[in-house]
Amino acid sequence: MAIARGGEPASSTVSPSVFLNLPFDSRFERLFVAYIASVASFGLTPRAALETYGSKRRLDRICEILSECRYSIHDLSGIQLDRRPPATPHFNIPFELGLAVAQERAGQGHTLIVFEQMKNRIAKSLSDLDGTEVCIHDGKINGVFSELCNALSSAKRNPTSTQMRMVYRHLRQAAPVVLRRTDDKTLFKARPFRDLCVIASDLAHRIVTQRIA
Repeated sequence: MAIARGGEPASSTVSPSVFLNLPFDSRFERLFVAYIASVASFGLTPRAALETYGSKRRLDRICEILSECRYSIHDLSGIQLDRRPPATPHFNIPFELGLAVAQERAGQGHTLIVFEQMKNRIAKSLSDLDGTEVCIHDGKINGVFSELCNALSSAKRNPTSTQMRMVYRHLRQAAPVVLRRTDDKTLFKARPFRDLCVIASDLAHRIVTQRIA
């Protein structure tokens, strides 16, 4: 099991938030919802680049969000070659991981957690991270829950994997309602993401804190 890598103690300006650096792809939707559900279960607030609408340059906004987060989760399992001409891989996820590494090394109280689907693959894809413990989820939501139980063990709230699965199940049921309410076709937009986070927080409070099924 992998433990998150930490920087210096967080300053008072760093909130108990988690920057989610994930593939925004329909094939990844189950894990996307699982990360939101599990982060909320720990009493933490999910943040993401999906929030970057507005007048600010996207990169500036991402850096700003990262600087506001105590943790960041980086899932490298969805980096694939887009075969539409010209065939090109997407580098946003490793790039944002690099930004988080820089923040951690600057002693800004940031802790980063790296996920992959398959063991040892990161040794080929990103050898600069040699020596960094990597969480392996095997492409399964239970893998996400199990690894985060260890990686976020220092959080004030410590849900069980069973409680995280309960939050996830209810959140998945709420997802179609969110899309109808926002008139969107995908969860990978600012308003659906925000609504999912609010619902997840409420579910986590009831299921984890009040222990209501």
